[in-house]
Amino acid sequence: MSSEVTARHDAKKLVRSPSGLRMVPEHRAFGSPFGLEEPQWVPDKENPCSFAAPFFLSWALGTASDDDGSALSMTSDALQMQNRGGESTSVSNKNKCPRCMQCDTKFDFLTRKHHCRRCGKCFCDKCCSQKVALRRMCFVDPVRQCAECALVSHREAEFYDKQLKLLLSGATFLVTFGNSEKSDTMVCRLSSNQRYLLLDGDSRHEVEVTRIAAVQMLTEGFPPGEKDMHTYTSLPGSQPVSEGGNARATGMTLQYTAPGAEGVTQLKLTAGEDANGSRRQATAWLVAMHKAAKLLYESRDQ
Repeated sequence: MSSEVTARHDAKKLVRSPSGLRMVPEHRAFGSPFGLEEPQWVPDKENPCSFAAPFFLSWALGTASDDDGSALSMTSDALQMQNRGGESTSVSNKNKCPRCMQCDTKFDFLTRKHHCRRCGKCFCDKCCSQKVALRRMCFVDPVRQCAECALVSHREAEFYDKQLKLLLSGATFLVTFGNSEKSDTMVCRLSSNQRYLLLDGDSRHEVEVTRIAAVQMLTEGFPPGEKDMHTYTSLPGSQPVSEGGNARATGMTLQYTAPGAEGVTQLKLTAGEDANGSRRQATAWLVAMHKAAKLLYESRDQ
């Protein structure tokens, strides 16, 4: 792929959504495979855009959302219907979110409702006061989140601050393709757009991240008498997660579908002998890839 085409695919644009400013890919198909889509907000009204009267009524009662002033709006069709004396002029909408979905506090003129930018649910200010970075949805600034979602976002921040950098920098492995008995020494790293695993050695290979079907972590380091275990990351078609205590990562197998190929292809990465810290770097890279696989599964399961 030429650098010009790559740059065009990686181009981004600044957009304003109801939740805030986002820096998103110009082409949605070329977004990060670890990203999440914005959730639909729990509606304030059954039909919030039908006409103006319910908005002013709910604002007067203190039940309208104050999230960027964008939760309720009027459309030209609704205005035309209102001017023609259509059915939408009757106040028939009912409040669909009258209480905080965490503490059950009733919304009124003093207790305003807020939407969590991650889950889209309605909360009072006390239950949705934290503003936390949400990079998986490409927000430019920290955004309002409920306590549960804020905790998850804080945990994900470690991936973006530390582990993603490890994946981008790469590490050296002994790489085995399919059922071959031959292993090649290659550097494996994540591409800058986070869409490919790049393997460079005597030859070059690319594995599209979205085509990874299963990940299996190989570990060692258990007390004498206990056998080495495998740590699985749940992706479609793989076994459930089974954490392996104080085990140390020694390798990983990836199953993926190659374009134009039938069935699943297997790739095995094995950390080599420690030389100038390469074994330590490889182990850290494997742990980071294990976390990336979990995020990938969450994105697919959205």
